[in-house]
Parts: sequence; structure tokens; C-alpha cells
Amino acid sequence: MNTKNLVLMSLLVGVGAVLYIIIPGINGGMKPDFMLTMMFIGILLFPEVKSVFLLGFSTGIISGLFSTFPGGFVPNIIDKTITAFVFFGLVILLNKLANKLAVAVALTCVGTLISGTVFLSTAIFIFNAGAVFTELFLIVVLPAILINGIAFFIIYPIVVKLVKRSNFNTALTI
Repeated sequence: MNTKNLVLMSLLVGVGAVLYIIIPGINGGMKPDFMLTMMFIGILLFPEVKSVFLLGFSTGIISGLFSTFPGGFVPNIIDKTITAFVFFGLVILLNKLANKLAVAVALTCVGTLISGTVFLSTAIFIFNAGAVFTELFLIVVLPAILINGIAFFIIYPIVVKLVKRSNFNTALTI
């Protein structure tokens, strides 16, 4: 893992944090998780275990710090770390197809579904949140899947174009 790759991964996480902070909440204050979208882009660019762990864990910590969900810090760390490795597994399974835009958008939607499910399950289990899983899933997770899919569709080609113009050593075929 070289310094330039670490810088690009940190930029992706930073952009995700900024987007998370400036985008207004929906459905009672819950926000779409742009940190997740940027994490997925980072995993597609750097599909190696160390990078996936670093992206998942750092994204989880930063998401947890800005979470509007009561007690959302720990569930965010657990959720992002698990989701990062599941997404990584899917990328490995799909090999070269994962970098095609349509497949990557579908993977983002699946990853967001996994993330929302793990987050809600963890939050309800750890903190006995008293919330109904199904209601939160319908109100928060389903819109987040749609928004993250659209955001990924817009952001990923821009990042790919920028990476191709640079000297970054990524998994993209140039």
C-alpha cells in the first residue's frame, strides 16, 4: 500500500464525510450514507484486504461520529466493516465485471441493502432501541438504496476519469 493510494482513499472518505454533513436529512432527519458510496468506490479502486479494512473501519468511525441515529457510533463501525468485506467478496466474485458501471451500481445497491440491514440489526440488538426493524428499513434503508445508487452512478465515472489521468495504481483497467 503506497502513500498515493492512501491519499486517494482518505480523499474519498473525506468527500463522503463532507457530502454526509451538507446533504439535508430525509424522513425525520435520517441522511443518505454517502460515506458508504465513497467506500464502495475506494474498494473498487483498491480491492485488497488491507485497503478494504482501512476503508471500512475509517468510514465506520467517521460515519459514527456524524450519525444522527441514537447510539449510532458502534453500529456504524460494525456495519461499515462487515459491509466493506462483503462488498469486497462480491467484487472478487465478479472480477472484471465489477468495474462496469451497471454492475458497480447494482453492487452499490446490494451493499447499501447489506449495510442498512446490519446497521439496524446491530443498533436494535446492542441498544435495545425499541424501534421496529421493518418500519426503519422501509423508511430509511430503501430510500438510501435508491439515493446511493444514483449518487454512485454520477460520482463513479468522474472518479474513474480522474484516476485514469493520474498515476494512481488502481484495479481499473486503463
